[in-house]
Order: sequence, then C-alpha cells, then structure tokens
Amino acid sequence: MSKKIIILNGSPRPKGNTSALIQAFTKGAEEAGNIVTTFFLDGMNVNGCKGCFSGGKNSESPCVQTDDMNKIYPFYKEADIVVLASPLYYWSISGQLKVAFDRLFAVAECDPNYRNPQKDAILLMAAEGYGFEETVYYYKSLMKHLNWNDLGQVLAGGVTAVGDIKGKSVLEEARNLGVTIN
Repeated sequence: MSKKIIILNGSPRPKGNTSALIQAFTKGAEEAGNIVTTFFLDGMNVNGCKGCFSGGKNSESPCVQTDDMNKIYPFYKEADIVVLASPLYYWSISGQLKVAFDRLFAVAECDPNYRNPQKDAILLMAAEGYGFEETVYYYKSLMKHLNWNDLGQVLAGGVTAVGDIKGKSVLEEARNLGVTIN
C-alpha cells in the first residue's frame, strides 16, 4: 500500500545539496509506489507562529494567519510520513523549516486535547561539517514529544558548495531509505 509523503525543504538553495538528498529520497520513495509532495519553503510566504492559541477553529485553514501554510496543511494532514529536510545552520535546522514546523501546531489545535496527528518522520540534512549531534538530539526529542515514529536519518557531512554532494554514497543511502517505505 502506497504512503503519502510530505517533504518540507528548509534549504534556501533550490538546487543545493539538501535538494539533491530530497531528489534521491523521492526517487526511491516513488519507485516503491509512494506519493511524494515537496514544499520548497524558502520560495513560500510563511509567517512565524504568533503563539496566539487561536487556531484550530477551521480544519480547512487551521491557523488564524492567512499565508502559504494553507497550501501545506491539507498535504500535512493526509500525509503518513513527514520528511524534515534542511541544511545544518548553527547546529540545527534552518529557520525556514523551523518556522513552518512551528505553524503545524495549528493542526494540533483542531484536537480538543491538542494532540498532533500521528505520523512517521524522516530527517534529511546536509552540512559543511559533521556536527549533527544537536540536531539529532532535537529531532529525537521532537519525535518523542509528538509521539511520532522515526523511520530514519540521512546526514550528509562535508558538502558545502552547491554540487559537493554529487557522487557521494549518501545519495544512494537517501534513495535506499525511500525504497524501504511501503
């Protein structure tokens, strides 16, 4: 049975190393018969969460803010798997990804007990260096608090300039992770 997968691409580079990881993963996931939808967050108008606790009143448009999150919400709600894709910025995910992920709380507000929808998740990350520890800690903590299942992580270190990832085995690792989803 195919899965619905949403990828939140937090990279500002549409053809960068994070995007290469996404392409490799998507190829594998689609080969396995899954449906993949990617959102390039840097090209979208997504405002930061206001912390107003006023969302959840309209399941079609859960947040009180009206911006491009309204394009993401329907795919997020139907997704079986959420892929967080980001370059490593200051030992964490990019601001673009963090802002969009924070806004998903409006969907939890649709539940009277503020429960997040149950999802599986994957982390795809590219970085100049190899210091992923803080991000992996954050990601694992996020999975624990949301009660989501971690399906895997692909961490590509040593890739600074656009194209540095080309020919690296980590691309095959991302594709193979996608293939395993069924």
